[in-house]
Amino acid sequence: VFANATGDRDVLERLVDHAIERHDPGIDPETAAATPTDRARALLDVVIARQADLIARWMLVGFVHGVMNTDNMTLSGETIDYGPCAFLDAFDPGAVFSSIDRQGRYAYGNQPGVGEWNLARLAEALLPLLADDTDAAISVAQDALDAYRPAYNAAWSAGIRAKLGLGAAHEGRDEDAVPSLVSDLFDLLVFARADYTLFFRHLATAARGDMDPLRSLVADPGPLDLWLARWLALAPDPEAMDRVNPLYIPRNHLVEEALAAASDTGDLTLLHRLTDAVRSPFTERLGLERYAEPAPDAFGPYVTYCGT
Repeated sequence: VFANATGDRDVLERLVDHAIERHDPGIDPETAAATPTDRARALLDVVIARQADLIARWMLVGFVHGVMNTDNMTLSGETIDYGPCAFLDAFDPGAVFSSIDRQGRYAYGNQPGVGEWNLARLAEALLPLLADDTDAAISVAQDALDAYRPAYNAAWSAGIRAKLGLGAAHEGRDEDAVPSLVSDLFDLLVFARADYTLFFRHLATAARGDMDPLRSLVADPGPLDLWLARWLALAPDPEAMDRVNPLYIPRNHLVEEALAAASDTGDLTLLHRLTDAVRSPFTERLGLERYAEPAPDAFGPYVTYCGT
């Protein structure tokens, strides 16, 4: 945006070339991106694809970035500047943890749409390179942006199927049953306000025949039991589920506990234990039981602040 604001096309071209050289050297300047227009479009395409994949992965693990300003999105597709971030405990599409997000702009459920809005701002900045005529440039930008939603939906759909144990081994099967199964599941999660991480982890236990841990997460197991019967009929793979559904995440109460110990007394023990747990989030280990537990009721609503 700053390069565009200078009004210097050469600066914008050099910035695009630098971004490609640094992040996407596979874009061949002799073929796929022979002209400044080609290079700008090629860069826009790959950034859109990367951000669609990244935000889908946030959503799949219940991560709330907290401050999705345009300057907090990267061309490289990395997650940066997430000071007031948090992970969902009880599932809630409207979950907001940042103290400054009073309107819920960056709520959990809004993240895919905000990502698309931010990418539109990138496309606007590249308009001078996308075509000589403004209307034509807007058309090119819109064509690129039109790929975002399908890319996001594909990444999220593949991810949720994997979380449900209906991944690669089920491709081509049960295509009609899965969308309604997923939709009904998230309606159930909203109604039950079940712990998001433990729900998917305990689903694998249910697939192995033990329903009790999963049923303990909801006040009324009746609707859950009806959904489980439909899901189990599709023969989900619990081993595959354990490979993609984390048991250990940086739970908000544990993060605050570690921060308090570090800042109050300089004791980094809790920080190191938490870091060790989440470095291998999918593998259950003895002695880490408390790192798989939801926050106690006394923890209350969670609020995070920029700078933390």
